[in-house]
Amino acid sequence: MTTVTHERPSASTPTPGPRRVALAILALATGGFAIGTTEFVTMGVLPEIAAGVGVSIPSAGHLVSAYALGVVVGAPVLAYVGARLPRRSLAVALMVAFVVGNVGSALAASYGLLMLSRFVAGLPHGAFFGVASLIAAGLVADSRKGRAVAMVMLGLSVANVFGVPAGTWLGQNVGWREVYWLVAVLGLVTVVLTVACVPHTPGDPHASGRRELTAFARPQVWLTLVAGAGGFGGMFAVYTYIAETVRTVGGLGSGAVPLFLLAYGLGMVAGTWVAGELADWSVLRSLFIGSAGMGVSLLAFFVLAPGGWWGVPAVFAIAVMASVLAVNLQLRLMSVAGEAKTLGAAMNHASLNIANAAGAWFGGLVITAGLGYRAPALVGVALSVFGLVVLTASAALERHQTTERARIDE
Repeated sequence: MTTVTHERPSASTPTPGPRRVALAILALATGGFAIGTTEFVTMGVLPEIAAGVGVSIPSAGHLVSAYALGVVVGAPVLAYVGARLPRRSLAVALMVAFVVGNVGSALAASYGLLMLSRFVAGLPHGAFFGVASLIAAGLVADSRKGRAVAMVMLGLSVANVFGVPAGTWLGQNVGWREVYWLVAVLGLVTVVLTVACVPHTPGDPHASGRRELTAFARPQVWLTLVAGAGGFGGMFAVYTYIAETVRTVGGLGSGAVPLFLLAYGLGMVAGTWVAGELADWSVLRSLFIGSAGMGVSLLAFFVLAPGGWWGVPAVFAIAVMASVLAVNLQLRLMSVAGEAKTLGAAMNHASLNIANAAGAWFGGLVITAGLGYRAPALVGVALSVFGLVVLTASAALERHQTTERARIDE
């Protein structure tokens, strides 16, 4: 079983009451809602964006990869730069940068400028979730830290129930640019709520960018990151092209797409609750369940997608497994990163967005090769198997390290 370690607040820091804790977590979850909406709604309105900037749908899929690349670059860089900053101030600064990226997306006059704006919008993503998870974990007792982190992540899940379907409808019926304006407003609301509701705590004077980089010297950090990239990559291979898959494979109209996205969102909410419960049992075993379940769910989608509405249960199951993976990867990295807490927490979303970029890219490759919109599901199954192999190596290394420590203590 994996133990999650966290910094304890200093004796001079007053312990917030239950109401203040709830409001603080709500403020942080609102940021997760905004981030989740902008990350996933692009996939729902991909055909509209493609038409709007004059490119093919597979080429528009590279916008998803651009955002993901921003997350991958931003997570370590911003964690390095912000290691000593007060966590509330860092969270606010990251959300302001998020607003700037989405305003740029709404105003972009060309495909190239839109690519750049999506990259900028992705930069604060991983670092925000990382610092928000650390803030939430620091507000509650040890026995509730996993659930507190899950509640922050719940914002991303709820975005897929309300924000993404509503944004997809808005993009299809009003315009895709209006979607990014909406997300920018959500970011500003998050800034106000964070300032008003999240308690101020001083930065860690002992933290440094150099100390944060020690996370990369830990094999378990790398194994966890690679396992997350593999396990989640399969989901993104399918989800990136879900709108066109529903239309061309399932034979349904554009109006069905928001309902598929709603099923995905409901699955994420359910999966976040399941993930919190499983984390109290075993984080590492939960990762095995999530990765194996992802592979099975993707295979089910491959089989059921031609049946139109029969694909909905498979999408729901994919989302449940995605949430189990996301929450427990976050907790696993917060544990194995040692003292490099900010970077360890932030790198979870770097890993997931490497998966985002790779999944979208591999999915686009098989579609462009003429294998059709079902083929990405099989790519996803292969990526899930890869994730399971890496998790097995991580578990074996952990057993070896535990045995060695026990032998030395004898």
